[in-house]
Amino acid sequence: MTKHALCGTLFTAAEDQALTDGTLVVSDDGKLLYAGPTAGAPKRNPGEELVDYSHLFVMPGLVDVHTHLAYGNAKSEEDIDLYQPLEFRTLRGMFFAQQVIAAGYTAICAPGDAGQISLSVRNAVRANLFDGPRVSAAGRYLTSRQGLTDWYPTWIGVPETSIGKLVQNKDEAVEEIRFQAKNGVDCVKIAMDGIQRRPNGEFVAAFNQEETTVMVEEIRRQGKKSVIHARGREATLYSAKAGADLIFHAYYLDDECIEAMLKTGSAIGPTLTFPRNIIDFTQPNDPAYRKGRIDDVKREYDIACENLSRARKAGVTMMTGTDSGFAVTPYGEWHAREIEIFVEELGYTPAQALRAATETSSKFLVDEDKIGTLVKGRAADFIAVEGSPLADVGILQDKSRIKAVHIDGKAINIPSRAYDPYKVTDLAMTNWADLYTQNRVADLGLTPQRQRAAAQ
Repeated sequence: MTKHALCGTLFTAAEDQALTDGTLVVSDDGKLLYAGPTAGAPKRNPGEELVDYSHLFVMPGLVDVHTHLAYGNAKSEEDIDLYQPLEFRTLRGMFFAQQVIAAGYTAICAPGDAGQISLSVRNAVRANLFDGPRVSAAGRYLTSRQGLTDWYPTWIGVPETSIGKLVQNKDEAVEEIRFQAKNGVDCVKIAMDGIQRRPNGEFVAAFNQEETTVMVEEIRRQGKKSVIHARGREATLYSAKAGADLIFHAYYLDDECIEAMLKTGSAIGPTLTFPRNIIDFTQPNDPAYRKGRIDDVKREYDIACENLSRARKAGVTMMTGTDSGFAVTPYGEWHAREIEIFVEELGYTPAQALRAATETSSKFLVDEDKIGTLVKGRAADFIAVEGSPLADVGILQDKSRIKAVHIDGKAINIPSRAYDPYKVTDLAMTNWADLYTQNRVADLGLTPQRQRAAAQ
């Protein structure tokens, strides 16, 4: 049945301006037949459905290109890789995929997960077994001894249940890309740095330029998109020169990196929500705090904002993602904070940031030709919001303001469900967060039983 949606304000994301008193008309198969002023809308025939959002702000469903469905709101790498079987992680991933819908996110990329977790969630949603966001899925990260995900000691290696796949040479990398392509991934993730640093503090790229180019070209030849984890300058430059589709982080990029990105068309997914949340939320009793990580993250965050602002001004395309799936970036909670950071730190206007989170970010996804803007012929993926994100993008972080979410025109309502994290994710064997020497006990003002008895 054709559906008519009245919109108090309609932001199509095809342009910066919004219009008041708009209407969407949706076909039986979930496509937009019309999106524009109510005065020019097709007449509603008897029996056709009417939804009244005339008091709300209607815009395309939001996109997060960096949501790890396999992580389960992890507190550690071991939480991600070791303490639940792949089968349970898949069921858990389906549960958490639904949590992003309540935040107004109708499409995500799951860029690197163990086994076929994200692929299975994607396929279950596509098969209409479950309601969920559109998912573009990757397999395991390709990594080397210098790359992220080879984070266990050499005497343990990379477990088969890990999100990483260690490749020893170009041939192994190409074979793994072909393996993942056969399994039906939408994109392939490469861990280009993350472990080793030189004496001056620079990250060592996990692969050299030749290796990087071979991998990116093979990914492209297979008809897939390449997504790269690259914080350091060297890894960012190699990735950009190879023409990677999407580079995450790129915090230490320089003018040479920017020039390469503009030449090859590589986009950046800054993922600044993750470090910003680490800075804002980490508590003194958290191991990351006691290890001095927060100061390092603050320093890197400031460098990243400065460098990424220059890249934006130069014309490098940027997409919104959050690294959701960690304890500091739980599913469904902070996705829209990236939009706010784009405005506050990178110099975007609210309209530009909203378009980055819809029109621009959708271009990396497998459904790029269907979503991202509310124009005739596109899928009717839209949300209705109380208040105007054009006046304050921060309101998108308030889930109570997300009054309706539609995917293919269908209203999606996922009931809220509490769960016990100690049965779901938090299963590491760490029992204490401190070392209770006599001096430490004294510092804490604790008294051992023998001393208590003597004092009595």
